[in-house]
Amino acid sequence: MTEHAYPDPWPAPVASRPLNATVTIPGSKSLSNRFLILAALSTRPVTLHGLLRSRDTELMMEALNTLGVHCTPHDDDETTVTITPPQSGRFHGGTTVYCGLAGTVMRFVPGLVLYADSPVRFDGDKQAYQRPMGPILDGLEQLGASVTYEGERGRLPFTITPPEHMPATRQHVAIDSSSSSQFISGLLLIGSRLAGGLDLTHTGEHLPSMPHIRMTMHDVDAADGHTSMPEPGHWIVEHAQLALPEDISVEPDLSNAAPFLEAAMIATGSVSIPNWPYTTTQPGGLLPDILQHMGANVTLDGTPFDEAMRLVKTDPHAYTHRSGTLTLTGDGTIHGLGNYDMSAAGEIAPSIAAAAALADSPSVLHGIGHLRGHETNRLAALVSEIKRIGGVARELPDGLAIDAVPRASLHAAVMETYADHRMATFAAMIGLAVPGTEIRNIATTRKTIPDFPGMWADMLSQR
Repeated sequence: MTEHAYPDPWPAPVASRPLNATVTIPGSKSLSNRFLILAALSTRPVTLHGLLRSRDTELMMEALNTLGVHCTPHDDDETTVTITPPQSGRFHGGTTVYCGLAGTVMRFVPGLVLYADSPVRFDGDKQAYQRPMGPILDGLEQLGASVTYEGERGRLPFTITPPEHMPATRQHVAIDSSSSSQFISGLLLIGSRLAGGLDLTHTGEHLPSMPHIRMTMHDVDAADGHTSMPEPGHWIVEHAQLALPEDISVEPDLSNAAPFLEAAMIATGSVSIPNWPYTTTQPGGLLPDILQHMGANVTLDGTPFDEAMRLVKTDPHAYTHRSGTLTLTGDGTIHGLGNYDMSAAGEIAPSIAAAAALADSPSVLHGIGHLRGHETNRLAALVSEIKRIGGVARELPDGLAIDAVPRASLHAAVMETYADHRMATFAAMIGLAVPGTEIRNIATTRKTIPDFPGMWADMLSQR
């Protein structure tokens, strides 16, 4: 993966004219890392096409390599990678998995240790020590593993020792996944290999990002697994020998399309995203509808987006695996969202917050209290950075309120990213409208986009 050096702080480009750009978005991080885990659990080698090559996916592949899985990029295309599981079906222990700051690595890989031949230690970036890990580790202990901590309980670093014996009956696990849907997904991904399957219950009152859980269920089923949700907060995973298709393609990361699409609202003009799926399990699939509420015009292959979705509903099978070009056109109008539930797509909340900070009416984004446990406390970070440029925002118990202020009253500042890729892209969006904006550590965007600054500059230079 090629890395690029950029000045720190990075001068955010200002849009000097309406946009007219086509932007190809790399593969989905959420799908890439789920497919990597499922490929490692499969009974045969799997070749992934269009795999995202970013810091998070590199960390995932390094973790799998450490456990004895062979992740082999193809010489002619680094986004095509063949995953070969261990012949024995047992993962290698006696080693350390480094998670960096990747939530999917620190919450999906520990479950593999149930099927390892000896203990595995997990460590990561110092900032990762603040990210909650307790529910997934509690779930693994209920499945017979033991966990020893080097510091605070429920946080990195820790060592997992696999159980000596696994029962042949269905195992029951109950965890509180209120702080992240990744804890549920991490257990759903590994439940098929349990001899009696898995009965999983969420014990909390709130469960964020159900679309990500539905994505996980869909992906497990695509690997010949069998998942069901008999009632909200309750899942059954039947025992199965997992086998992803020998060749599988990764959709573009629709959440990473948000800054580029919203750029056309901020700077006016149009931005087109090719390969947009007509049907998707990604939470980013909600983006067009949200942006239409904010005043954008959105089409899919030239058809108004709402009409395209009506066609999909009339004949969903005809549109499965079909993709087209999504185009957003903006005329400078940005409306606030009023009182809006973002719980289904919290990962795009920072991008929506950037547009909301430039809108002509207020937005109250709720259902996203769990963002306090992401790469940073995103709610506190967004409030700080909106205030830093002269905007008005405040934290709520489960979200964020952003008031409308005249765009002319906003002023340049050096914006912080908190080692959080979505805070970096948030700041770049603000920079389109606020001349003189600079961004610290723009390189943190490598977490999910290999060269965001280069793609951003290319979007602005297209005519």
